[in-house]
Amino acid sequence: MTKRVLTGITTTGTPHLGNYVGAIRPAVAASRLAGVESFFFLADYHALIKCDEPRRIERSRLEIAATWLACGLDPERVTFYRQSDIPEVPELTWLLTCVTPKGLMNRAHAYKAATDVNEAAGEDIDAGVTMGLFSYPILMAADILMFNAHEVPVGRDQVQHIEMARDIAQRFNHLFGQGREHFVLPEAVVDEQVATLPGLDGRKMSKSYDNTIPLFEGGAKGLQAALARVVTDSKLPGEPKDPDSAHLVTLYEAFADADERAAFRADLQAGLGWGEAKQRVGERIERTLAPMRERYTDLMAHPARIEETLLEGARKARAIAGPFLAQLREAVGLRRMGAAQAAEPAATEKVRSAAPVFKQYREGDGRFYFKLVGADGRLLLQSEGFDQGRDAGQWVARLKREGAAALAGLPAQRGQGVGEAELAEALALLVQQA
Repeated sequence: MTKRVLTGITTTGTPHLGNYVGAIRPAVAASRLAGVESFFFLADYHALIKCDEPRRIERSRLEIAATWLACGLDPERVTFYRQSDIPEVPELTWLLTCVTPKGLMNRAHAYKAATDVNEAAGEDIDAGVTMGLFSYPILMAADILMFNAHEVPVGRDQVQHIEMARDIAQRFNHLFGQGREHFVLPEAVVDEQVATLPGLDGRKMSKSYDNTIPLFEGGAKGLQAALARVVTDSKLPGEPKDPDSAHLVTLYEAFADADERAAFRADLQAGLGWGEAKQRVGERIERTLAPMRERYTDLMAHPARIEETLLEGARKARAIAGPFLAQLREAVGLRRMGAAQAAEPAATEKVRSAAPVFKQYREGDGRFYFKLVGADGRLLLQSEGFDQGRDAGQWVARLKREGAAALAGLPAQRGQGVGEAELAEALALLVQQA
């Protein structure tokens, strides 16, 4: 089965070396794996929540798109688009908003952080809080659910938003599914091994700390000038250095191979001076960046090429989003009027109402469950708990595909008074409708 992976890139800044090592490089590599369908989008609607400077957003969109393309993102292999080029996304956002409990949004980390600051300052708790900030987890859910992404690579601070997307999807499926699972329940993917580069002062490289090293800006001279400001200890040339406590080593090893790493460490232990070491680090990083910077410079000089690439990506994305949104509009009752059109949905509802329905949910113990409920509301099958939601989802998909044959080995129990024949018949009906 093809796995869909979706990555959003907020357009409020210029990428630095830490962004490349921690996010861009691994994402581009993952997009080349067999059996993966990747979606990458510039989250420019999200940027409006954080930034009210039009020129900055405009420039950031261009720089970030050029950076990803220069770093090897292949628009022929992936779907690369601007969020704002997909009108189906804000429409889906509204459909999801109408089923999302306000209490769920009250618990969003960003909103709670803003209200905590206001409360500590003695102000109204909602001072300065826009509806964009309050409800942006729903927009994020729409980004993900529009393309039914199976996996969303995120930092640990974003896991809550994926859980919210799952909750919203489950509620929509429950309200409007009528035997059909409209949305896949996405999984957050947190790579605990992702490289985190130190900045100039040794803390995590971040614009917030103003300690970043430019990726392309300033060229080779700009890179070397930044590296010259990296904090080191006071040991002189000729004195042994400890590679394990040197931030410079971490920067070097993010680009070097095993032999180069060993040689650099040995030279530091033998007394290599920090000035020469910084020069060597710059030269090694530059060997990787120079070809990409050349592509980046060419792209920035021809923004029309980037525009066409993004528009082509939008065409690919809308070829998926358009028909899917039409399905969702039909589900919620936003249908064309007329006798012929009205009769068909009514007939469909009748057929669906006679079918059993799978329901997936998460209990207070944190585990994931599913159950099969008959048209009369009786419990036909109840699963045991799964640690991962996708495990439960895979069993549901298998039961819909294979019917009673998939029951062997399934950690589940029949409902009270439900016989094997009755359960097999219910599953057979679902197989027919699949």
